[in-house]
Amino acid sequence: MSRLDVNRSGEMEVFTRVVELGGFSTAARAFRMTPSAVSKLVARLEARLGVRLINRSTRKLQLTPEGSAFYERALRILDEISAAEREAAIGATPSGLLRVNTSVPFGLRLLLPLLPDFAKRYPEIKVEVVLTDLVVDLLEERADVAIRVGLMRESRLLARKLGESRMVVVAAPSYLAERGTPKTPDDLADHNLLRFGFAKWENGWPFKIGGETIAVMPSGNALVSDGEAMQHLAVAGMGLARLARFHVKADIKAGRLVPVLEAFNPGDIEPIHAVFVGHGGQLPARVRAFLDYLVETVRL
Repeated sequence: MSRLDVNRSGEMEVFTRVVELGGFSTAARAFRMTPSAVSKLVARLEARLGVRLINRSTRKLQLTPEGSAFYERALRILDEISAAEREAAIGATPSGLLRVNTSVPFGLRLLLPLLPDFAKRYPEIKVEVVLTDLVVDLLEERADVAIRVGLMRESRLLARKLGESRMVVVAAPSYLAERGTPKTPDDLADHNLLRFGFAKWENGWPFKIGGETIAVMPSGNALVSDGEAMQHLAVAGMGLARLARFHVKADIKAGRLVPVLEAFNPGDIEPIHAVFVGHGGQLPARVRAFLDYLVETVRL
């Protein structure tokens, strides 16, 4: 049977409703079909895919791991189909729900202040923003765009670079007044270095001495999960922190934080990308408009 002979979107829609409504009978009523017809459609889908999607051994339907993965992807595809139809009907005017996932610092410092202007420019787009420093699966979270800070891992996701920010070691004036200002990386042994609790930072803080880059492993009395917490502790005078300059630019300007050891800064940077899922090079107008807006307005 050729692909043209299979109504794949129809199968996906029926399958997702079976899952959402919890049974063949309730889904059948929603589609004005018989329960046996719905059951046969799902069985035909499973046979074509060559995997079992739903376990039927109990009264309550239970998704298999393959079924759960297919369900999440099917939801995303059906959303894209709906968006494509809406855009075709209204001349591709950007509209609909836009789901954005971003790191906490980027969201608070850069993204949220831009949203009022974006909303004025695209009043038909409704934005849902989730702030987290965890790297999420776009398909599982049903996110349209995610902002990733740091080096990009290999993946099938597409990306647009928004810029890059140099790393900097900072401390509050109150901390430096009490503990002294480190003059060389060796002095850090006598200081409290605030640490992140994830593997990204396991290689330590790099410094350049005489043309050679060394790494100092941070050792302190605080371990945090995200950059925003790190910034707050640094401003409060708890210790030295190493963060992207965009994150602490306002604090440095206001005198709440002071850069230290700049003579030994290796000049390493953190690139910032907007990543998204591309289906055959086609993007919903709302996603394309948002990406273009970020490239136009984000200033690091």
